[in-house]
Amino acid sequence: MWDALYLEFMRNAVVAGVLVSILCGVLGTLVVVNRIVFISGGIAHAAYGGIGLAFYFGLPPSAGAALFSVLISLIMGAASFKGKERADTVIGVMWAVGMAMGIILIDLTPGYGVDLMSYLFGSILSVPTSDIWYMAVLAVAIVCTVVAFYKEFLAMSYDEEFSFIVGIPVRGLYFLLLVMISLAVVMTIRVVGLILVIALLTIPPYIAEKYTTSLGGMMVISSLLGIFFTITGLWLSYSFDLTSGATIIMVGGVTFFFSLGVEWIKSRKKGVGGTERSKQ
Repeated sequence: MWDALYLEFMRNAVVAGVLVSILCGVLGTLVVVNRIVFISGGIAHAAYGGIGLAFYFGLPPSAGAALFSVLISLIMGAASFKGKERADTVIGVMWAVGMAMGIILIDLTPGYGVDLMSYLFGSILSVPTSDIWYMAVLAVAIVCTVVAFYKEFLAMSYDEEFSFIVGIPVRGLYFLLLVMISLAVVMTIRVVGLILVIALLTIPPYIAEKYTTSLGGMMVISSLLGIFFTITGLWLSYSFDLTSGATIIMVGGVTFFFSLGVEWIKSRKKGVGGTERSKQ
């Protein structure tokens, strides 16, 4: 792995993976705590419509995906506010229609063969230096925004009704969060792809939640876990010639089930200990 770092594309892959891991650790924590995983998945998959639009009209794919994802996120957010009992249906429809539209537009794009796999499963090894700078600027901007509104996000995440009462702009913060998720999704597509992006947003925060009681601590642990998944996944993919994005998520999945196993063993020990004490 150390030899691979002499190659520019591997260095770019590591840097991109670290930036995405920090971003997903911070935003993924808010996604998990606010229980908007389904909305985040909808945004991620509907973003493919933006990629299709970009190719059809000859625009940069990242710009098309970003604009389309932001628009979709605002519509999904409005739907979830106006009728939460039907929001899952609206999100599901937009999820499917967005992907279908993207595929059809790419089919209609004249004289251009698009590598669908690179968008569905990521292409972290092909991230150019120019994209690294874009990722860095976006990551800094989003992290600074979360830090600036940390108290408001904290209040909204744990007691939405209280936040309304004390005058916190919950609706505005909610839409801001969805917009940041949209931009993060576009950034993460290059690393693990549309199909797997939701895993990087949810697995690290789920594990981190078991080891901290603070929102900030959860963000830090989630980011560190994401970096571990990325670096380990890259090393395994390089060593065994595997698809990088899928390998990164598989490392996260194995860690997820390992954490569940540890939790189950601990609960069993507590149960046995409690039973023995009651007998005594």
